[in-house]
Amino acid sequence: MSFEWVVSIFQEYWPMFLRGAGITLLISLIGTVIGSVIGLIVGIIRTIPVPEQGAKKGLLKVINAILSIYIEFFRGTPMIVQAMVIYYGSALAFGVDMDRIAAAIFIVSINTGAYMSEIVRGGIVSIDKGQFEAAHAIGMNHFQTMLNVILPQAVRNILPATGNEFVINIKDTSVLSVISVSELFFQTKTIAGNNFRYFESFFVASILYLIMTFTVTRVLRWIERKMDGPDNYDMIMMGNQMQVETPDDIARKTGNK
Repeated sequence: MSFEWVVSIFQEYWPMFLRGAGITLLISLIGTVIGSVIGLIVGIIRTIPVPEQGAKKGLLKVINAILSIYIEFFRGTPMIVQAMVIYYGSALAFGVDMDRIAAAIFIVSINTGAYMSEIVRGGIVSIDKGQFEAAHAIGMNHFQTMLNVILPQAVRNILPATGNEFVINIKDTSVLSVISVSELFFQTKTIAGNNFRYFESFFVASILYLIMTFTVTRVLRWIERKMDGPDNYDMIMMGNQMQVETPDDIARKTGNK
């Protein structure tokens, strides 16, 4: 490998590289967000207690069976196969000519949703059952319990796994080249076909992938630290409520810095 060739290829084709990286980030970001919402909804539904009898029992069993098929299918098949089936199958079966970017976002979203639903379910199950019982004891239904008690804790627990899904999606968008989505891998393959410098071209692409995943990982870790709150704090009583005071709060009150 010639370092001069690597620099030369990037200088000549940098607009194509950056355009491909931008499409990769766009698809992976939107797909992860939508997939997380899908996973959140599916995870909550799959944790609804099934009553011992009645029509609700049968309905929940049917819904859970459908969701289980969805999860098993998208977790058990490669995304590259899903892309081919969904993109070309929609045109063949329904005559729908999907926009490639929209199809890519849809594919990544439903794939991520299948994985996130199990992550969310695991995060919910990890919360102590006593909190469910206490919420139900004061009259909360399942969704009120989830919204006000369980999800704020579960979201913090699943944040690292959600970030991991985002990083995986950045790399897995490369398979979308099979439906001619002009993400980074597709653009790099076009560049390499023009200059016949495959190693150097894909070396540049690997550096760009590394920069994207490294940056996303560091940003997500910073968010996790912010959500953790300060390491040192004091609990004080304000009337009938317990409040948290950090060292910075105390310093502001006393006028010390």
